[in-house]
Amino acid sequence: MKSVPLSACRETLGMIYFARMLDKIRLHASGNLREDFCDNLGSGLDGRCANYLRVDYADLTNRVTLGGIDEEILHWCYQIGRELNEGDIFIWNQYLKKVGWNDGTTEILIRRKKESGLESRDEIQTMVDYFDYDEGRKS
Repeated sequence: MKSVPLSACRETLGMIYFARMLDKIRLHASGNLREDFCDNLGSGLDGRCANYLRVDYADLTNRVTLGGIDEEILHWCYQIGRELNEGDIFIWNQYLKKVGWNDGTTEILIRRKKESGLESRDEIQTMVDYFDYDEGRKS
């Protein structure tokens, strides 16, 4: 059985989502990523995260396949791209927690909820909420 990635709320050195992105890369490389995640690898929030760090997603994928823990890979991103300070991490985390709530991603959230049979779940207001319900962490 194929797997879903870690929660978007998992932190790496204070930064949310990064661990999820790396987990998706690792699961995909091992052939264990749930199929519906494969088409969007490197785009969507993965692409936004890589861009925020100023690293190329393909380079990041190559680095992840070399091994290492998430913290080591985030430090690599800081060296290759840009280092985030406490304020940068705060901005990223606040942004990510609200993606899909009355913004340019709202239509995608509505579509995904419908595709997953979750359209009646009004408590799902953001993409992070959606991930947790769709992937079985919340019910």
